[in-house]
Amino acid sequence: MSDDKASENGADPRNGTADAAPNSADEPVPPAPSTPPEDPLTRAQAEAARLKDQLLRLAADFDNYKKRSRKEMEDVGKSARESVLRDLLPVFDNLERATSHANEATDVKALADGISMVTRQFLDTLGKLGIERVPALGLPFDPAVHEAVQHLETTEHAPGTVAMELQAGYRMGNRVIRPAMVVVAKPASS
Repeated sequence: MSDDKASENGADPRNGTADAAPNSADEPVPPAPSTPPEDPLTRAQAEAARLKDQLLRLAADFDNYKKRSRKEMEDVGKSARESVLRDLLPVFDNLERATSHANEATDVKALADGISMVTRQFLDTLGKLGIERVPALGLPFDPAVHEAVQHLETTEHAPGTVAMELQAGYRMGNRVIRPAMVVVAKPASS
């Protein structure tokens, strides 16, 4: 076969073989386009921007939380006051009834009994609310629950005890709402 004929048939006249498709393994592979190395300053600026955004979002969330908590506390306080008022209004209603009957009452004993009933109702209502009267009369003076406004020389009461209660004191649990105003006994001078 002639060289021309061999090249037409795909044979290589130099080595006597047919032309094969180019082998990609034999050819050098061009390197993949490499990304330039990341600039540390750019990376740090991007991280700083991300953290700043995160901080701003956190600050906004905290501000919303404070506003929501404040509103909830106001609502709880308002609800508690309304609850106490609902419990005390019947006492006030009965006190108004007793006052209106006082103008027409001819029986003082019946009026006194009515007022005593309202007082008991008031004390019962306070008890339901967890409020109790501070005991005072005849007990040793306690500055944590009593407020001494006067001393009285007497032999009827031991020195340092409460001889008279001028105004009742009240507490809720261990917390004193109002101390009792008292007169404290002192020994009589000879």
